[in-house]
Amino acid sequence: MPERAGEFDLIERYFRPLAAAPEALGLTDDAALLTPKPGFELAVSTDAIVAGVHYLASDTPETAAARLIASNLSDLAAMGARPLGFTLACAWPNATAENWIAAFAAELGRWIARFSFPLLGGDTVATPGPAVFSLTAIGEVEAGRALRRSGAKAGGRVFVTGTIGDAALGLRVAKGEANGLPAPVRDFLLRRFRAPEPRVAAGRALIETARIGQIGGAIDISDGLVQDFGHVARASKVGIDIDAALVPLSDAAKAALLEDLRGP
Repeated sequence: MPERAGEFDLIERYFRPLAAAPEALGLTDDAALLTPKPGFELAVSTDAIVAGVHYLASDTPETAAARLIASNLSDLAAMGARPLGFTLACAWPNATAENWIAAFAAELGRWIARFSFPLLGGDTVATPGPAVFSLTAIGEVEAGRALRRSGAKAGGRVFVTGTIGDAALGLRVAKGEANGLPAPVRDFLLRRFRAPEPRVAAGRALIETARIGQIGGAIDISDGLVQDFGHVARASKVGIDIDAALVPLSDAAKAALLEDLRGP
């Protein structure tokens, strides 16, 4: 295996090009410098992923990068925040090939371009254990307008964006546990697992709606519908009733659930 470049060479080669925002200072200083706009608050969220836990060790670097950055963008979306940038810490196993790192950085670059969400700084280290990546997302939201888990009110209605359960079913496909499904169904569910869609535009739209008092709170559904609704219920001190028949499912999810009902 070709020898991998050193830490500073890796940063120069693959990550400095992702830090085009002036606030990043070209990754040449100890920290980025952000100046909040008058009338805005900063929303800051950190998520970490571990190989073999949050993505399969056999997954591509593109999958690891997509799951990492999408989950953090989703946290900003749940607050109604506009993405500003992120910091990144990477713990690379000693055996990680440089072309894996290059592909990981290239996938981050695609998300950066799509959401105007530049790299602001971070760290890279080597580890004898599995790969670990931690991303801290920074966004801005109008002062006093952030969507909170604690804003739900008794008598209100609950809405979700998109369809529920696709990523969990996609993980089963990735593990080879759903080989009886048609290829188009497997492919759809795999895409939903490997590259979740952060609802940034929906979060920003909800901020406008919340200005006229129609939205109480919000949450990013990453731990499952029931568990995350439980977080909202506890934070808001309300109960939430879920009618399972009204939970939106994709055609692929329905096909997978029907396959489970049929059994082996």
